[in-house]
Amino acid sequence: MLNKIILIGNVGQDPDIRVTQNGAKLATFSLATSESWKTKTGERKDSTEWHRIVIYNEKLAEIAEKYIKKGTKLYLEGSMHYRKFTDNDGKERNISEVLLQGFSSNLKILDSRKEGSNGSSFEEKSDNSSFESSSEIDDEVPF
Repeated sequence: MLNKIILIGNVGQDPDIRVTQNGAKLATFSLATSESWKTKTGERKDSTEWHRIVIYNEKLAEIAEKYIKKGTKLYLEGSMHYRKFTDNDGKERNISEVLLQGFSSNLKILDSRKEGSNGSSFEEKSDNSSFESSSEIDDEVPF
């Protein structure tokens, strides 16, 4: 079984950084993904979907806090989760979230024009303790 979602989009607002009761850092923000197409009549149509992103990984949450701002273009890999909760009015609500947690999470900042976000990649390794930061390099392949 596999639960994996890959999104490329723009951050809708600065990440909300919180600390859980057990002291773990948590980041939440929205991500907009868009697509466009032409109808049979040649009219251009656009569609934007908003996704709730939850980073429940202390190292990635710290990266989000430092480098991600409203408008930042991101590539991310996580898993899709659904949960129910009761709001302040006592009404039961359903919510879907893209969760970045565990060894299969990947976060890449695609905006190279913003300070501190030079196309860096932040990916959790399978041992749950180390992260990789690398920059995109434009090397010419000799073949």
